[in-house]
Amino acid sequence: MRLQNRRVFGAGVSALGAALVLAGCGAGQITQTDTQQPAVNGTYAQVKTLVLRDAAVQYPVQGAAYSAGQSAPLTLTLVNQGAQDDKLVSVTSDATDGPATISGSTAIVAGHSLVIGPSDPVEATNQQDAPSSSSVPTSGSSSSSDTAPPSDTAPPSSSSDAAAPTSSAPTQLGVGSVVLQNLKQPLWPGQTIKVTFTFQNAGPVVVALPVAAPAHDQAQGNAAAGH
Repeated sequence: MRLQNRRVFGAGVSALGAALVLAGCGAGQITQTDTQQPAVNGTYAQVKTLVLRDAAVQYPVQGAAYSAGQSAPLTLTLVNQGAQDDKLVSVTSDATDGPATISGSTAIVAGHSLVIGPSDPVEATNQQDAPSSSSVPTSGSSSSSDTAPPSDTAPPSSSSDAAAPTSSAPTQLGVGSVVLQNLKQPLWPGQTIKVTFTFQNAGPVVVALPVAAPAHDQAQGNAAAGH
């Protein structure tokens, strides 16, 4: 009788131990965040006190991909979390025959951000048309008013510098443009290319930039194809 009770008790202990082992093995393997995709279309990188956010190759203006020899604009936000100003010096990539073309603002003021390209890398055509239409009312007022806004926008930037210590989030201080030139081969949405950003103080950083996907028009195109 005692032997039978011991066997039953031993079987129960071994079964409980097996269940605990299985539970321990499964823990940490699959989580809710394991299958979640990032909310942004671009990538993230950091070199010293400079942070690169939402970095990507802009979706092609025409067609579904970039062809060899074409140029490809980039989109990202550069945030200076340090106490020293910095500057974007050059942008290069093994996927191109030469350095990228940089225009507009290149200074990254301490505690502020520099926006490169449109805020949304998807649907580049709509993003480029929007600023031109918004600039029409200002240019339609008078030719002198066109020169007035730049002079008016300069003082607010200095005032924003004075207000920077009171706000924790970096404020936008400039907008620039970076365009890759002469692609060596076709580039499709979803592909990634290595791009090297070189800064005056922070130095170089290599980032794998994805090509923005057509998140909006793809769904509309599928619906139209269904009809």
